[in-house]
Amino acid sequence: MRMEGKVTKQNENVLGARKNRRSFFKNGMIAAGAAVGAGMLPGSLPAFDREDDDRAPITKGDIAILTFLQALEQVEADLWIQYSELGGIQDNEVSGVNGGNAAYMTALQILDGDMPQYIHDNTDDEISHAAFLAKYLESKGASPVSLEPFRVLPTSKATGANQNFKKDGGRLTNLMQLQVDTSFWTRYRSITNPDFDLKATFAQATGNADGSNSLVSGGRFTAIPRSDDDTAGSDANNTADRLKAIAFTAGFHFAFIEQGGTSLYPTLAQKVTNAEVLRILLSIGPSETMHFQTWQDKAGNATPLTFTDPVNGSTVVFFDLHGAQGESQDEITNAGKVLQANLIMPEPTHFLDANAFPPVAIIRPTSTKNGGAVASVVSFVEDGLFLDAKGNNTGIVPVLMRLAEEADEARRRF
Repeated sequence: MRMEGKVTKQNENVLGARKNRRSFFKNGMIAAGAAVGAGMLPGSLPAFDREDDDRAPITKGDIAILTFLQALEQVEADLWIQYSELGGIQDNEVSGVNGGNAAYMTALQILDGDMPQYIHDNTDDEISHAAFLAKYLESKGASPVSLEPFRVLPTSKATGANQNFKKDGGRLTNLMQLQVDTSFWTRYRSITNPDFDLKATFAQATGNADGSNSLVSGGRFTAIPRSDDDTAGSDANNTADRLKAIAFTAGFHFAFIEQGGTSLYPTLAQKVTNAEVLRILLSIGPSETMHFQTWQDKAGNATPLTFTDPVNGSTVVFFDLHGAQGESQDEITNAGKVLQANLIMPEPTHFLDANAFPPVAIIRPTSTKNGGAVASVVSFVEDGLFLDAKGNNTGIVPVLMRLAEEADEARRRF
């Protein structure tokens, strides 16, 4: 997917946070703690002094990890609810019965006939993660995070989207100005591990056939119809290129979101002290991997297409990934350029010590630097999830970054 446009100044500030995470609050973002109301951050934690059956207490670090995950799952639930309202099957379990958007559903089904069911179920899963983690925190005397003050972003005006929000917004996330990084595609098809080789680069799954065009440096595109103008000329029997481009963008975005959780949970699990908290992370994390495995498979069914958005001029380019060939046997000539659609199992890669151990199929990355809490928030910010109509990030970003830093700073005590 190739996008033309400018990276916002806000986004540049966020990218700088990779080098100095604490400077994030000092340069361009609101001061830590501002706009955070009572009950949004953890309060007293009487459970710390109580030992569990394994005699390893729940530590402040454990609570920080759970609190961050509970916040991030709210973000994921919000974006998936938007996808489900328009493209998921309609029932009372997830997103109400607004009828969905028939044309958008048809476009998504180019990727797979079961897309509406999968979208619905992924949404249900993320809602359950956020709800469970909130209740668990409460059971241990900690305060769950409420992100409701940041529900200010506009909703889609297309048929099927829930309009029962306050005048100026109602969403935590914006799916209409995305910059989707599809390097996950070649990361799992390559023998190169980003944790092992910090200079590794991975080709984008969209753009030119050699993967040379990166979405990250381009403009922004929508993954849901913004209004019925985006579905004009499309119906349940025919899909115009404009709506195909939107649906294909969504397909790759689904996988981008879920690969983040695939790395995040095992990364944070390494920092957990209490056995029950570890069990929670080891139980929720694999469900994120199941989601990712499903979505990367479906995204590979996108058909060749080049389309320029008439609203903002962004151009997306998709090509036939089934036509790409090869596995990554030679890191020098093939590193990061393995694009074959049906290579959906993780290629064995370097792990721990390349001289001591053979390649092994693993989740990657799992280091704090590449796959931790802060890295997850930064990736969401770069994606454009929190941009308002003026191209500025909402106040949710510094709150998530504060929680992320606390989670990344957690250390296993035993």
